Amino acid sequence: MAYNEFDDIESMESSRIAFDFKGFLFKIVNLWKFVLLSIGAALIIAYLINVRKENVYKLDSLISVENDQNPFFTANTSISFNWGGVSGKMGKTITTLQTRTHNEKVVDSLQLYMDYLVEGKYKKLDIYKRAPFKVTLDLTKPQVLNKYIGVRFTSADQFEIFTEFEGANGRAQRYDTKETTAVEVPVGAFSKVYTIGEKVALPFFSGTLEFRNERQIKPGTAFYLRFKNFDGVVNGYKNNIMVGSFNKTNSPVLKLSLAGTNKGKIVDFLNTTAAILSRTELERKNLYATNTIKFIDSSLAAVDTSLKGFTKEMNSFRKKNKVFDVDAEMLDVSGKLKDFESQKEAEQTKLNYLNRLESYLQTKTDYTNIAAPTSVGISEGNILTSVRKITSLAIERKSLEYTTREESEIFKNIDRQIDAEKNVLLETIKATISTINIQLGTLNRNIANLDVKLRGLPEDQQEYLKIQRKLDISQEAYDIYMNKRSEAAIVKAANISDISIIDEAKDIGGGKIGPNTSLNYMMGLMLGFFIPLFLIFVVFLLDSTIHGSDEVEQLTSIPILGLIGKYRYHNNLVVFEKPKSAVAESFRAIRSSLQFFYKNKMKKEEQEGGKTIMITSSVSGEGKTFTSINIATVYALSGKKTILLGLDLRKPKIFDDFDLTNEKGVVNYFIGDSTFDEVINHTKIDNLDVVTSGPIPPNPSELLMSDKMGDLIKRLRQEYDMIVLDTPPLGLVTDALELVQYADASIFMVRLDYTKKGMLQLINAKYRAGEVKNISIVLNFYKHKTNHNYGYGYGYGYGYGYGVYGNSYHEDNKKSLFKKAKAFIKSI
Repeated sequence: MAYNEFDDIESMESSRIAFDFKGFLFKIVNLWKFVLLSIGAALIIAYLINVRKENVYKLDSLISVENDQNPFFTANTSISFNWGGVSGKMGKTITTLQTRTHNEKVVDSLQLYMDYLVEGKYKKLDIYKRAPFKVTLDLTKPQVLNKYIGVRFTSADQFEIFTEFEGANGRAQRYDTKETTAVEVPVGAFSKVYTIGEKVALPFFSGTLEFRNERQIKPGTAFYLRFKNFDGVVNGYKNNIMVGSFNKTNSPVLKLSLAGTNKGKIVDFLNTTAAILSRTELERKNLYATNTIKFIDSSLAAVDTSLKGFTKEMNSFRKKNKVFDVDAEMLDVSGKLKDFESQKEAEQTKLNYLNRLESYLQTKTDYTNIAAPTSVGISEGNILTSVRKITSLAIERKSLEYTTREESEIFKNIDRQIDAEKNVLLETIKATISTINIQLGTLNRNIANLDVKLRGLPEDQQEYLKIQRKLDISQEAYDIYMNKRSEAAIVKAANISDISIIDEAKDIGGGKIGPNTSLNYMMGLMLGFFIPLFLIFVVFLLDSTIHGSDEVEQLTSIPILGLIGKYRYHNNLVVFEKPKSAVAESFRAIRSSLQFFYKNKMKKEEQEGGKTIMITSSVSGEGKTFTSINIATVYALSGKKTILLGLDLRKPKIFDDFDLTNEKGVVNYFIGDSTFDEVINHTKIDNLDVVTSGPIPPNPSELLMSDKMGDLIKRLRQEYDMIVLDTPPLGLVTDALELVQYADASIFMVRLDYTKKGMLQLINAKYRAGEVKNISIVLNFYKHKTNHNYGYGYGYGYGYGYGVYGNSYHEDNKKSLFKKAKAFIKSI
């Protein structure tokens, strides 16, 4: 039989391990007010977030990235500045748009580091160009960072600068050099009046205020300026701008998108970034042409100086000498000599260019400044091709420097191509120089032969012809350079940027993407629902308190004898003073169950005399004394001669309700200080006698283990029909175990929402070991609900109050503020 009981207990304990989903569900239902309150609070928070957040907008623009051909470039144009195609240009453009260098230009041009603000309902709002005035900053002076500088208009043409500083130092930045520095600022409140157009020169702000579009401002209106760190602003736009292909195909169209709280700033930033990108790309595209024009201008300046010198020399010669006729044959010789000298000048120019180019290639690393060979008349195909390739690769490398690390494989590949092409070009230059030197030798010999023929002329005629030839050669060279420069300027002016704006950004009233108020409310609803559910789950998981009869049935195989409902009354004599109450009926039901129990026991043991019943519990406060008094009362009222023994020698309680004192009691009988008849108290309840515990002894366990206890029980069985033993808690002291041997029936009190589950394991162990027999459980504070006993009332309610059992049963009836708050929360 013991084996079967042990199996039942093992089965019970294993079933307790499983999570009680039904209990958790009923716990939620019982705390529906708490869940509803949490949902309401979350929705209120979501509303406050929604009304305080600024609207977020997202606008976009479209740009095209193509290789636009110069309309003035034809096969006969000697200077061409169009390099490559669209290969890789899309990726390079996307990367460029997200570089710091590019975004610095945009932020600088729009001065986005300066905010115009007004006081809003919840915070200061950025009004950008909607401000009725504009500030022209003195970029050479520092502007204090992240400080609101107030601008209050006091009249139609005057305004007041006001602010307040807590310390004497502030952090400021010069926006010309982007250098940050510390500045001394006035401590405390600051205020000073200025006139519109008057320069403001303060340690923390320097600039001039002017009306925007002649707008008038109402006196007393206040605005605010705020300066932000340039690098921080650039980094913000750099990280927020989104660039991508307009569609999934290979279309050369890019879509630029930007989100922010001010649509005016978004529009200006997108359009300006596209304009600066287009301008920068055109500058790179025209770099070759620009270098060629610079080279021609430098050569043209030298030729112009020579031309002016020879013209002056001819005029001076004519003033000194009379005009004379030169023989036609000599004129023909002089003409031929001029042609040879012109050819020599042209070849010498080519030679000078090639020597400089050779030196440049051998000493420089940046090859973007090479002028076009055609600018000096070099038409050698290999040289033209090589220079074009080197320049194109150098420009490509320079553009990648903003987006690619120096150790990148891309740079290494470009450098290898440049080096290979440079080696080919250097060899070609050497061969071309050799050829030009041969041609110069031939020209020099022809010039020398013709010069000999002219020596037969008079000296003044020789001088005249010589000056005339130099003048004509200089004029021809000047005309050639002017033609070359005109051609280069036309090609450059007609060049078209590869990047053009297809659809510029524009505020047409839409573009709002946030805050997502519906999502915020949904998130608030979800958090307001699931957070309390999680808290309830944690509390439920960690809760070790017994809440219902079904939990007791799961935790122990000890039968439940009866249920006592929750009832608030000023003392413990509920059955006597409120005989018609539900609680009184509960004790009558327990009496009936005990009578059935005693009949079965008598059949088995044939025991005569009065019946004993022991009332105990796990800890103090579970209703042990309350139950003892009322069970004794219900038996006495039924005509049974009943005695209630107060055997809780450590913390006596039963005397107060019967208006008795605890000066004498069962302790006095045990120590021989009084006879038993002297400690018996007759109460106002018929058939009920009470023996209090008496003074607290130093050795309560030893007194209860004495022979007098056994003799006392034998005597009482002869004199009374029912003997009710009010004992100490079984879970804290061993006194109750000493009294088990005298009990025909034992009642173990379990107070719902108070008794810990672990205490049932203690009584289970004693029951399994045979230390307690004939024991049943009575549930106190039972409150029937349709949710299977989950969620009962809290608090006492019987007019008595046990403290924590221990410390010699000292009682503290005061409730802390924390306990009161906890009780209030539980009542929700």
